[in-house]
Amino acid sequence: MNGQPRIDTYSFGSIEINGRTYTADVIILPAGVRSDWWRNEGHTLKPGDLSDVLEASPHVVIIGQGAHGLMRVTEETLTCLTQAGIEPVCVPTARAVEVYNERSQRGEKVAAALHLTC
Repeated sequence: MNGQPRIDTYSFGSIEINGRTYTADVIILPAGVRSDWWRNEGHTLKPGDLSDVLEASPHVVIIGQGAHGLMRVTEETLTCLTQAGIEPVCVPTARAVEVYNERSQRGEKVAAALHLTC
């Protein structure tokens, strides 16, 4: 095991990470979970919403856009991540969980920003 958090399960509105259940949106960083995450503009993800991710400097950030993919990621956010050397992967949250686990198990330094509903 590489020491990064592992997502055990996800269903609409709930996620289990390392055996602990969360019922609000989360950011997973290589060193742990931030469970009080919310975006300044609700269902729009902007660069300022990812300050913890930018500070952690992962190789990739998996962005879970919600169960139905309704959280919008702005072009400004994608550009900011890319310019910081962070690969953004934007997919519905169920797929984001799969991608996060796959890439972290390969030993990549991965972060995730996961919207659990919508």
